[in-house]
Amino acid sequence: MTVEQRSLEASSTAPLPLRQAWLVLAAVFIADVMDVIDSTIANLAGPSIRADLGGSETTLQWVLTAYTAAFAIGLITSGRLGDLLGRRRLFLLGMAGFTLTSLACGLAPTVGFLITARVLQGLFGAVMIPQGFAMVKVVFPPHLLRKALIPFGPVMGLATVAGPIMAGWLLHLDLFGSQWRSIFLINVPIGVIAWLLAWRVLPHRTGEDSNARLDLGGVGLLTLSSALLIIPLIQGRELGWPLWTYLSMAGSVVALALFVGSERRSKHPVITPSLFTKRSFVVGLAITGAFYASLSGFQLALNLLLQLGEHWTPLHTSLTLIPWALGSAVAVALAGAVLTQRLGRATLHLGLGIAVIGLLALWWTVAATDLTSWTLAPSLLLIGFGTGLVFVPIFDFILGTATTEEVGTGAGMLNAVQQFSGAIGVAALGTVFFARAAHAHTKPFTHAGELVIVLAAVFFALTFTLVYLLPKHVQQPEA
Repeated sequence: MTVEQRSLEASSTAPLPLRQAWLVLAAVFIADVMDVIDSTIANLAGPSIRADLGGSETTLQWVLTAYTAAFAIGLITSGRLGDLLGRRRLFLLGMAGFTLTSLACGLAPTVGFLITARVLQGLFGAVMIPQGFAMVKVVFPPHLLRKALIPFGPVMGLATVAGPIMAGWLLHLDLFGSQWRSIFLINVPIGVIAWLLAWRVLPHRTGEDSNARLDLGGVGLLTLSSALLIIPLIQGRELGWPLWTYLSMAGSVVALALFVGSERRSKHPVITPSLFTKRSFVVGLAITGAFYASLSGFQLALNLLLQLGEHWTPLHTSLTLIPWALGSAVAVALAGAVLTQRLGRATLHLGLGIAVIGLLALWWTVAATDLTSWTLAPSLLLIGFGTGLVFVPIFDFILGTATTEEVGTGAGMLNAVQQFSGAIGVAALGTVFFARAAHAHTKPFTHAGELVIVLAAVFFALTFTLVYLLPKHVQQPEA
């Protein structure tokens, strides 16, 4: 390589002027918020979708997991595709595809069509999201990169809570008679605006690695492992748990082990190997998985309890969730401004402890009182406040020792684990919910909701224990 070529390459990947860099971040933020909201917004609308399009109880689980599982699987792969095909090009392609498949979801004539469109929506989202992380890493100077990434944790956490509330309002407004379809159609104008912004501000050169290769074997094993786990978790109860469901789940473990082995041998691994030498990152993946699986499964159960068990409207249900959102917002502000720096790891313990107390209070409320928005408000406020204290610092603790070269990949990996864990939570706890409801003689959805609430509290308590394996304070990467 000549001196002129090296100079040109260096200038093509240099940080952008700060004004343009922040606009790039804005486009990436819009994409990420659209993704997270779409992973939860169908949660509240599930009963309305089923009432309109038909289908079995597992329909609700598939509408949710079709998106999140496809997104998580595609997310890990598409980072490499960005190096091969260009990050700007793939971000714009992913945003356009996400917008069009959102339109397809909104126009779906059958359940099968909707689930297929949700899979494609998740895959296009997966194409889009990691390119955004990679470009943020390039357009900001190293000393501002961490500052730029700090809001991702709390914003994604709040978007998780906001999705069902937004769905309730959209279903109530019934824009142009669209009913549940509006939760998907709303993405179309937002997606068009975000695409135009991205087309205008995204850099044309973003430091792609021309030597990158796609490990098709690793991708195949990871996809196989995921499918072998999720399909029986959702379909097993409805089919009576035949032998193949147990063999499939066992095969998932085998495929995952083969994937880990192939990653160690691969010259172009799917996941940056150096991240797995960092204790905080490895432990953080387990914490993220347990936390978001519990949260997603609990959200589904609460929505089903209120709409199917108590016969509340989507608007009534969404208004009831407002204390949860308020608690999360207050906790995010406190954790970001004060608590994390003063308390360190104890912030996570405080948040999870409060969330467990809130879940147990909710269990008592469901079991012992008549349910109203007011009787549910105190426990939901506690749950929201507790989980909000986790949203902010968790990314800092997990990525604290990641180098500048690793932080973008690590953040993308955490996003994938968050989404896939949400899919597992919906599949597993959703199955528990419907199984318990089928065997309850009186108030089936109430008893099912009580069981899932207790299980969520148990998983939060497990997460509380795992937090002890993180450092007491956020660490900085080694020089």
